[in-house]
Amino acid sequence: MNDRYDAGYDGHHDDPYELVGYDEYGRPVYRQVAQQRPPQQQPYDPYAQQGYGYDPYATGQQQPAPQYDPYNTGHTGRQEPVPPYDTGQQPPSPSYDPYATGTGTHRTGGPAAPYDPYGQTAVGGQQPRVRPRAAEQTVHIPQQAGPAGEPEPQDRPDRDYRTEQFAFVEDPDGDSEDVIDWLNFTENRTERREEAKRRARSRLIALVVVLALTAVGGVGCLWYAGKLPGLSSSDEKAGTATAVGAQNRDVVVVHLHNTKTGATSTALLVENTTTKQGTTVLLPNSLALTADDGSTTTLAKSVEDDGSSGTRDALDTVLGTDIQGTWRLDTPYLQNLVDLVGNIDVDTNADVPDPAAESKGAAPLVRKGEAQTLSGKTAVAYATYRASGEAQNAQLQRFGQVMQGVLRKLSSDAQGATVTVQTLQQILDPSLTDNDLGTFLAKLADLAKGGDYKTALLPVQTDGTLTAEASDSVVKDVLGGTAKSPDKDAAVRVSVQNASGVKDNTEKARVILLNGGFTFLEGGTASGASATSKVVYADAADKENATEVAKTLGLPTGSVTKGKVSGNADVSVILGRNYEPSAPSAS
Repeated sequence: MNDRYDAGYDGHHDDPYELVGYDEYGRPVYRQVAQQRPPQQQPYDPYAQQGYGYDPYATGQQQPAPQYDPYNTGHTGRQEPVPPYDTGQQPPSPSYDPYATGTGTHRTGGPAAPYDPYGQTAVGGQQPRVRPRAAEQTVHIPQQAGPAGEPEPQDRPDRDYRTEQFAFVEDPDGDSEDVIDWLNFTENRTERREEAKRRARSRLIALVVVLALTAVGGVGCLWYAGKLPGLSSSDEKAGTATAVGAQNRDVVVVHLHNTKTGATSTALLVENTTTKQGTTVLLPNSLALTADDGSTTTLAKSVEDDGSSGTRDALDTVLGTDIQGTWRLDTPYLQNLVDLVGNIDVDTNADVPDPAAESKGAAPLVRKGEAQTLSGKTAVAYATYRASGEAQNAQLQRFGQVMQGVLRKLSSDAQGATVTVQTLQQILDPSLTDNDLGTFLAKLADLAKGGDYKTALLPVQTDGTLTAEASDSVVKDVLGGTAKSPDKDAAVRVSVQNASGVKDNTEKARVILLNGGFTFLEGGTASGASATSKVVYADAADKENATEVAKTLGLPTGSVTKGKVSGNADVSVILGRNYEPSAPSAS
């Protein structure tokens, strides 16, 4: 900045401006200083001969150039004539208008100009808005031209401003909206592409995870089943055994009671929930069980003496199973059950005579043949029929056929099967409710209708113990248990048949034998009385045991003889009329 302009008018120079301060943006503010003229001259008007006046209403008349108002006082900007210096008068000052309402007036009476915050009226013509700069920068205000004929100072090139230098740099051009729309479209399309890529990556990762889990699960199942290639035969057997043992099964034992003869038939109803397979396992009455007192007994005797709970526990011990409940099914209830399901179809293997027929040549009640329709009455006759000289297993298999025929006709709906059970109005074991039995039978019925049901007979040896075949094919595969027959060496098993004609002799002999350390087996009652008692052994190794039995029962040693023993007994005893249950014989 030249010092000559900062010094103001000192009477020796022509500069009509004086520095009065700086505005809020750090720009220097000047004011015009009235120049003194000789008294004989007219008041000096620097704008009178210039065409700087702005005519806002286009009247064709030039307006006096506005004066720069550095303090925004609302002055109209009109240059008042400078009075002659000899008059001693000063130009009138404007009245203060704090809100720039334009109501302020000069002291001469004229209205004040509106408030101009940018000082645009300080120069001729309307000036463009200038973007603010940093406070420390100095912005120079364009100066007005001097009077006519007075040249601009040549030493102030920085004061030569043109209008295009003050163009507002943020003013949008004509294509700004199109550019913004294109940027928005490009951004949205890019975002959509990125989102699609992220979704594709997520789907790919999910697919890989699912495939990996499936592969791991498949390998795990093959390993669990012992079917992975490269395993040894022993490993395969171990894996198969583990898989069979790990299967879930629901087991209910059924005891069919013939109310006319008192005979019983027992079967296990098995639902394998893992393999979705149902099975009826037939249990022979000669199956050896361990009684509550530790003695060895048969299944038939256990059902008669120990009842449901004792027999269930004994079966769990021998077969290694976990029976959930016992269903006692008397023959009248079986008849009602077949009638409720609407008869059954069975491939019968024998003609069943009609017990009510008066002559032997009457037509059989049940005929032998395929797909024979049986009602409740004929179904009971067929299930309990045992021909003369037949083994008990033959009758047991007929009972299994009837049970499977009932399951094929029973409702597969749990509620419907429960209603059928409730309609029987039978008294069930406390461990098995109507709802539990109905739901269980409905599941078996569904398997029977779908062909996933079979019947299997448990192989039992003549002494009542389980065979190796039974351990592998039925106990292990079907029941998932481990066979454990009573120990033969635990005690000598003695079968007692009462032929004395005195019913109480059987019970008395049982007590004496148990007190003597023997295992008592029920041999039943002989059809005819015998005069003498006999003690029979089959193997020579059991002769000594037979002699001890005779002494224990108080029978003479001459009653001991070699012969055929019954069932799974070591020694058989036939009590005759000469038997007197008293103290053991000393001879």
